[in-house]
Amino acid sequence: MILVTGATGTVGREVVGKLLADGVKVRAMTRNPSRAKFDPRVEVVKGDFNDPRALEAALNGVEKIFSLTFGPQTGVHEKGLAGLAKRAGARRIVKLSAMGGDGETKNMIRKWHEEGEQAIQESGIAWTIVRPGGFMSNALHWRGTIRSQAKVFSNYGDGRLPSVHPRDIAAVAVCALTAEGHQEKTYHLTGPEALTIGEQVRILSEAVGRPIEYVPISDEAARKGMEQSGMPVFLIDALLPFAAFIRSGRAAEVLPTVEQVTGRPGLTFGAWAKENAEAFR
Repeated sequence: MILVTGATGTVGREVVGKLLADGVKVRAMTRNPSRAKFDPRVEVVKGDFNDPRALEAALNGVEKIFSLTFGPQTGVHEKGLAGLAKRAGARRIVKLSAMGGDGETKNMIRKWHEEGEQAIQESGIAWTIVRPGGFMSNALHWRGTIRSQAKVFSNYGDGRLPSVHPRDIAAVAVCALTAEGHQEKTYHLTGPEALTIGEQVRILSEAVGRPIEYVPISDEAARKGMEQSGMPVFLIDALLPFAAFIRSGRAAEVLPTVEQVTGRPGLTFGAWAKENAEAFR
């Protein structure tokens, strides 16, 4: 049995689907099972990283775990998970982490995940760390302004980012969960091409079938937009420095990891755009 935490999220749902397709027994943990819509073959359980009793129950009989949590409490959450997992007899944890900069620059998101990584690595359970860069699905945050104004506003300037398809992240994670040879390894993931926001917008425009304009904005304007959307201040403060890193050109490196692990090329942004075009119409 494999437990997938964060199972209703973008990557978690892909992990559940891939495990099912591979014939693996899956238990999906979510805060609200009544609202989760999964294949009937999935065992859905209520659980929360902040609720040790529920987490302990979710771990009962589990051999492997996909750990997905986020925020300033990531280290606390995964330390608790790892401790309970060891008591439950789990043999492997695959953690979804994040790149979040380079050796010189680390944003807060990277620091949160470092704490989680350390907690899992120190647990004594076999581990694999999956560190993707930006998700292609982050483009879904543009839906509102594309629908209302046919515009995309971004403070990434002309910086290039090799965003990765969530399905590729899940594919690597499932390999690490189900195959041997991935223990004590850290996988850095990108997509197969580094694109500017302007290039992504042009690709998305073709997929959607309507003109969409890219409008570069300042960090100050980006902060204001995030605040108006209701984004928590801690997350705004974590995300804004990443824009400067992208504008510097240091986020543009394309890595072959997806193909090396899965045996197939990574999916392109064009493929993602075609799959999700209806969301922008």
